[in-house]
Amino acid sequence: MLSSPTVTRMAFAGALVALLVGTPSTAQEESAATESTVAIVASGTGSLAGDGAELALPWIETENGPLVALLPLVGRLGGELETGPFGTSFELTIGDALFVVAAGSAVITRGIEILPLSQAPLVQLGVLYVPLDLVPRTWGVLAGVQVAWDPAAKRLTARRPTARELQVDVSIVHLQGISTVVLRFPQAPRCRIERRAGGYDIVAAGDRFLAPAARAVDDPYLRAITVAPDRIRLELAAGIEAEHYRLGAPDRIVFDLFRSVGGALSPLAPAPERPGIRTVVIDPGHGGAETGATGPAGTMEKELTLLIARTLAERLANELGLRVVLTRTEDVDLGLDERSAFANQNKADLFVSVHLNSTARGDARGAETYFLSLTASDEHAADAAALENVVGAQAAAPGSDEFELQLLLWDLAQSRYLAASQRLASVIQEELNRQLNLADRGVKQAPFRVLMGAAMPAVLVELGFLSSAAEEERLREPAYRAELVGTLVRAIARFRSEYDASLQAAGAAR
Repeated sequence: MLSSPTVTRMAFAGALVALLVGTPSTAQEESAATESTVAIVASGTGSLAGDGAELALPWIETENGPLVALLPLVGRLGGELETGPFGTSFELTIGDALFVVAAGSAVITRGIEILPLSQAPLVQLGVLYVPLDLVPRTWGVLAGVQVAWDPAAKRLTARRPTARELQVDVSIVHLQGISTVVLRFPQAPRCRIERRAGGYDIVAAGDRFLAPAARAVDDPYLRAITVAPDRIRLELAAGIEAEHYRLGAPDRIVFDLFRSVGGALSPLAPAPERPGIRTVVIDPGHGGAETGATGPAGTMEKELTLLIARTLAERLANELGLRVVLTRTEDVDLGLDERSAFANQNKADLFVSVHLNSTARGDARGAETYFLSLTASDEHAADAAALENVVGAQAAAPGSDEFELQLLLWDLAQSRYLAASQRLASVIQEELNRQLNLADRGVKQAPFRVLMGAAMPAVLVELGFLSSAAEEERLREPAYRAELVGTLVRAIARFRSEYDASLQAAGAAR
């Protein structure tokens, strides 16, 4: 519950009188020496509307846009406003959250969190003025408050959202040392996520949560999860940490739970390895009873993909110094889920699944590269994924509710690597087009099961159409396959350079 505004510092009390009555004060005189030198275009008094009668709202127009007095906002929306301990900043308390605002600084802070503003607040005649985007970064996050500014009337409207009742669906899956908790909503929830001892709270801000049917939690990393109208509470097991993120279409909040490493490095312990691409898993498509596509002359996809993958592994190791592991080195049966699991178990930094295409629709030619999506980018991509996903009797049947749930959960593993997977697919496709002058069939998205669950950038590349007699003949030639491999090596080298640089830049920025 937001409390009524209070001002406890004597210096700021003078500013309150000046704001509401308009008379000079000692606080004004003392602050005159510290007034901002920002160029002011215009100033005046407008109005603050919403939740009752309108209040007077002093405003200032600078070259960077409008600033409004903060104190009336506190009076209308609730909270407390005090001067800081040294008189150089202001403390805005809303519920349990404390924000520090400083004149001349275009950021506000909440604990160690730094929140940028469109321009710096300033103090004029003892009154603190702030940019409009301070509201969504404070009351907006905590209570769902929205504001709209009418520049002609100098009128700010602040509205609390109409409460929505959102059904919460909870899914929990534990795979390969990570428990993933998925909270699914019919609309994007207005809420904030708070870390506390022993777990997390997802606190509603203008919405109400509707609990799903009660169910026992059977997970090694999660002790309990409860859904109440005002919050969803996750209780973690001892020694467990979590990362959380949001996804859309459908709207989800996801928590990845994992065992804490804990403790500092001992003096004799080796330094942590520099982040980047060190291990690549190559997946030769099909194998064993699954022959894959068969060309007009009888060439089987499973044989060519293994030949290509073996050569690719050798060249990646020799030329780029990478650790390379094949999901299969012989003609054996291997389930689709086992392939991405194998990549995770080997802590791969890249996963590349090698395939050859086939179609009954004319004499199609060329290469195409895929990254994971729950929705196919076109009809051909959908057909290709459907054909590949049939492999593996252990898998849930495509189209079944179980299969759709598996798609959703496996998609989460790839969601954080989506941009990198898309970039890897683009680089491979560009190199194939440039080096071999192949027909460009483009970068596509499809729900390929073999990519699901891969906790690293992952792509599936179709290196040609085995159904084409001309392409089958070329693919049977060792010299041409060597060209294909060389092109893939160049693409992976190019991607590694970009990816490693981005990781190092991100680490330096922390």
